[in-house]
Amino acid sequence: MKFLRRPQVERLTGLSRSSIYAMVADGSFPKQVKIGRRAVAWREADILEWMVQK
Repeated sequence: MKFLRRPQVERLTGLSRSSIYAMVADGSFPKQVKIGRRAVAWREADILEWMVQK
């Protein structure tokens, strides 16, 4: 399983930071997962699936 950090997600999807977090909040974008005490990332498979559905 590969994880993507926010800058990678932004480049891959073309979305801005604020758009990503707004869409996570309203449930229209995959939620991030904790990968450390102060670090989060997104599962690459979740992002790719979301992109196919759009």
